[in-house]
Amino acid sequence: MREPESEVEEAEPQTFRFSLKWKWSLSTAAAVLVIFGVIALLIFNSFLTVLMRQERNHVSDTLGVVVEKLNTQKQELTGSTVNDRLRPQSFTVTNKKAKRTGSPYGNVVITSLARDSQTVTVYDRSGNLLFSSRNAPTTAFKRSAQQSIRTQEVNGHSGLIGRSPIRAKQGNQILGYVQVVDNLQDYHETQAKLVQVVVVLGLIAALAAAILSYILASFLLRPMDAIRDTIHAVRDDPQTDQRVPESKRNDELGDLTQLLNDMIDTTQRYIDQQQQFVEDVSHELRTPVAIIQGHMEMLDRWGKDDPEVLNESIKASLQETKRMKSLVQEMLDLQRAEQIEITFTNEVTDVTEVVTQVYDNFKMIHPEFVFILDDDVHQSVQAQIYRNHLEQILIILLDNAVKYSTTRKEVHLSYERDSRNVEIAVQDFGEGISQANRDRVFNRFYRVDKARSRTKGGNGLGLAIAKRLIEGYHGSITIESAVGHGSVFRISLPILSADEARLLTHKKEQAQAESNEIPGIKSALLEDSPHDDDAH
Repeated sequence: MREPESEVEEAEPQTFRFSLKWKWSLSTAAAVLVIFGVIALLIFNSFLTVLMRQERNHVSDTLGVVVEKLNTQKQELTGSTVNDRLRPQSFTVTNKKAKRTGSPYGNVVITSLARDSQTVTVYDRSGNLLFSSRNAPTTAFKRSAQQSIRTQEVNGHSGLIGRSPIRAKQGNQILGYVQVVDNLQDYHETQAKLVQVVVVLGLIAALAAAILSYILASFLLRPMDAIRDTIHAVRDDPQTDQRVPESKRNDELGDLTQLLNDMIDTTQRYIDQQQQFVEDVSHELRTPVAIIQGHMEMLDRWGKDDPEVLNESIKASLQETKRMKSLVQEMLDLQRAEQIEITFTNEVTDVTEVVTQVYDNFKMIHPEFVFILDDDVHQSVQAQIYRNHLEQILIILLDNAVKYSTTRKEVHLSYERDSRNVEIAVQDFGEGISQANRDRVFNRFYRVDKARSRTKGGNGLGLAIAKRLIEGYHGSITIESAVGHGSVFRISLPILSADEARLLTHKKEQAQAESNEIPGIKSALLEDSPHDDDAH
């Protein structure tokens, strides 16, 4: 019953999603639109303020012109008097030529009364209408003791109403009142046009910003397509050789590209190491298992009744069992050495102390040998390496020097440093290694002389472990050798400054404190750490 449900769920279409390019484009367009809107609003308001000020000035000028024209009367204003004053005969025709006969001031009155947006009305002292510049609905009359201009609704829209008393020049007696109503027609038309212009320009700016940002995003995010393709390729085939093309861009995407390639290389290296580990173990264990199986089958058939055969088979089986145990331990050490970057990142060791300790131990273990320590440092030197790993490396090199020293039983251990690195060299005077074999002595399970190495108890993993440990701590190991004259193995490690050592120690203490809070982590790390017995 569940299978149809799962098929229905799988058949559901995926939800639509915006790509990063579109998100970038739309976000940029929205930001440009907001910024443009704020700037346009400020400019728009400033422009409308200027227009309103001009309209107020027009109303004020009209009030002033009418008052100036009528305040010369000595008697109460009448309709005929106001009409004569506000509608003067400014021009007459004489001999077919226009001549100005009226007062020049009449042109100003005509100009003021001729504005389409303004209506001028004059009232007597009782509030009776004496004059109106146009046939239009008049606004309710209100007396005003002084000139005032206010914003008020006119014919359903905002407008300006200016009121002023008409006082006689002589005696300051109120003769009447003038009222100017400005419906702000030009103002509103200009405002509507400005709104249209701002909206159109805003849309054009947003569209242009969206297009430009999409083009820019497509250009800048091109590495993302390569990263996506590479991740898909690695998911389909973990052993693929496909990588993100290296970019010369010095930015976050360039860093991401480098990190992703490094991560893929590291993952594939671990996969290769795991496969190599399985292959090596299966290959190396095949022989001792076959030997033990052969002895057991022989004993099962007829050998168990022969004490001599029984004793020989048991000894051979025990020997192969010990060799398998040693092989498994060395393989585990090698596997741990390949995970140094994960487990032992904050270790700090006093190299001088370790060199002195290993030197003293070998002098005690092999009294038949002459060990010489050439110490040119004579002070504490700290390096970023796990102490047991450094001991293990030195033990491997010194143990090989002892094993392959035939006639001259002498081993030299030199210890020196420069401004950046500390160098330790182990020299023997034994068999030496030919040029052909010198390049392969660090390979797994490689033995220069397989027969003699088997009698000496080696599995061909010691130098491979030493090389992997040294390289895991960003050091190096080299060999100089001549057949019949011995060999010199040199290891080099970067030196830590006092500040770097304190910082790593602090990080290690923090990591230990955090691991103590999680049960099992500390014990697991201790179990993974190689012990001195294993190194020996």
